[in-house]
Amino acid sequence: MAITAAEIAKQLGGTVVGDANTKLTGFAPAEHAKPGDLTFAENPEYLTQAEQGAASAVIVSGDVKSSSKVLICVPNARIAFAKVLPLFFPEKKYAPGIHATAVIAHSAEVSAQAHIGPHCVVGERVRIGAHVVLQGGCNVGDDSQLGEETNLFPNVTLYPRTVTGKRVRIHAGTVIGSDGFGYVVDAGVHRKVPQIGQVIIEDDVEIGSNVTIDRGALGATRIGKGSKIDNLVQIAHNVVIGEHCLIIAQVGIAGSTKLGNYVVVAGQVGLAGHIKIGNGVTIAAQSGVMRDLPDGGAPWLGSPAYPDKQTKRQWLAIARLPELMRRVKVIEKKLGVDGE
Repeated sequence: MAITAAEIAKQLGGTVVGDANTKLTGFAPAEHAKPGDLTFAENPEYLTQAEQGAASAVIVSGDVKSSSKVLICVPNARIAFAKVLPLFFPEKKYAPGIHATAVIAHSAEVSAQAHIGPHCVVGERVRIGAHVVLQGGCNVGDDSQLGEETNLFPNVTLYPRTVTGKRVRIHAGTVIGSDGFGYVVDAGVHRKVPQIGQVIIEDDVEIGSNVTIDRGALGATRIGKGSKIDNLVQIAHNVVIGEHCLIIAQVGIAGSTKLGNYVVVAGQVGLAGHIKIGNGVTIAAQSGVMRDLPDGGAPWLGSPAYPDKQTKRQWLAIARLPELMRRVKVIEKKLGVDGE
């Protein structure tokens, strides 16, 4: 498929510098681009690489000039990059219908526009909306609801009473609504506390592969609209994640913790239970948070987490401890003091 530079600029709200009729047939990074390819350059260094490569056109930010390339000028090249890729690499379309190997409960309501792939299981009273896709091997538990255009990748499991909004994407191997980890000690043994809640996932959420989100003990575990959850994340029972949050790989969030909107939790962060994380908070990688954090402000870092500048000062001080101890011993020796 060939698209002219002018057509792409129109879709991106940009302008063309050079031959607007240049035909583009693919997208590639500057160093691997071929004639006919489009690439992007979000800074002067990348533009230099693009000019030295074979790409026919370059998406750039702002008013930029090039002596050798057709330019598509947009306000933000990285945003344009995200918008233009689907033009060249559209996602697979799934035809409506139910595969012969799928098992659908008689009480389930499945839209005629939905796609139910091979070896899927849909439980009692499940409601599946228009253009929903269940790829192979998915299991949707009783009384669950899937909003329009939700896409479950292969081998996703939704436990009973799970609810998704519209345009939710859940990647392979993820389990939504499993038992929360709740026990009480009774006569020397761990007695299980039944987990009878559910998981509610709002519109435009994307959840990566091999994520586990436990249902509430009572009430719901909730993921706010527009939030994105990376692979290998554990979210415990009754956690509430606000809108448009980013939860990066290997994060663990303990039960009943609440995150505000636009929170960023970087890789391998651990959040204790029953705490509140304010709106717009950023928590740096491998941090441990054990108390409430207020809205916004500097990123939090370390375990236990403090504002990043404070933590970095602590780390610098710790790095100086061996030298400080050596100096103390020298002083003690001069003073005739036994430091042992």
